[in-house]
Amino acid sequence: MTNNEQLTDNVLQLPVADDAQLQHDEAWRKSIPAQVFLNYFFALSYHIREADDATGGLQHLPFFRAHQAELTDTDRAAVEKYLHSCWSTEYALRATAELGDDDYLRNALHWTFPQAYHAVMAGLQAFLYTAGVRSNNPSLIRREVGRLVVRNAYPRPVSFYAAGSYGDFSIHRLPLAGYKAGLQIAGKAIDAQAQLGQFLRTTRKQKAVAVRQQVQANPATAIRSQKTGQPLEKWTAQHWQQITWRLGYTTVFDLLGRLRISQTSREIERYVEADIDFRLFHQSLLDIVSYLNGIHETYVAKALGLERYQELVSNLPKHLQHNFVEERLRTRVAPTLSGEESQLGMAA
Repeated sequence: MTNNEQLTDNVLQLPVADDAQLQHDEAWRKSIPAQVFLNYFFALSYHIREADDATGGLQHLPFFRAHQAELTDTDRAAVEKYLHSCWSTEYALRATAELGDDDYLRNALHWTFPQAYHAVMAGLQAFLYTAGVRSNNPSLIRREVGRLVVRNAYPRPVSFYAAGSYGDFSIHRLPLAGYKAGLQIAGKAIDAQAQLGQFLRTTRKQKAVAVRQQVQANPATAIRSQKTGQPLEKWTAQHWQQITWRLGYTTVFDLLGRLRISQTSREIERYVEADIDFRLFHQSLLDIVSYLNGIHETYVAKALGLERYQELVSNLPKHLQHNFVEERLRTRVAPTLSGEESQLGMAA
């Protein structure tokens, strides 16, 4: 047999993909962006679960132990309003999982994405109010919570952050973040941290590009060519460094900000049409929301006083009674504050 005959035989023997296989491959290719997005949030949930202790670790933080606030009745009413908004939104997010099957959860992304974001943001605003930050401005809130993360106001599982200018990002408190992220659901710490590192970098890159567009669109702030006087279209590393201060720090709250997708956005349709585990996605969001809300509730309870906070929870509307709010009070808020009192007693 000649070499040409052997080559012909080899070619003829190659398996031919059928239509079903081609359709499957094409569906998976289109699902990759949604799968990566799911990977990010599952990685965050996994990282929290693996790094967490029973009460969230707050009682070990000097920032938490020093947290106190002098609140008027008006202040307390404002804080409680934020909490009610937080809990009602989380209630709606939780109800979605109880109401439907996988197809329902798929189409529910139109509202579960913003629900997860706003549930956390309302709880965050309650905490920030007790810390003296009293604003509804999203940019100010993002900047201030970034500073709090860097100052170790949050326990280890969510204390990581990214800093630096475009092309020179640095990631802190996430030691395995430099490894290459895979396309599979995280099964080990290295997988989760690698995916979180990628999530931080892509999110900070998006923010940097958006800030550049804002800066260059404003005649008063645009960086211009020394030769022509026109806004520069191509930037060097030095130009990116000039806007770094505008970025603040990139934290877990910026990652949650990626959930703010318009109901009419083509991007969310890409997720809805993808072939991914929507139930796992929803559960990951619930885990993250519950963890962060528990942190903020503990700060608020410390500022209000545990007795006042317990009274608030006991007088909630019927749909919020005897559920996740009360459970977090029993399992996280009260034990953390009681543990702190015990430590203070021992120190005295």
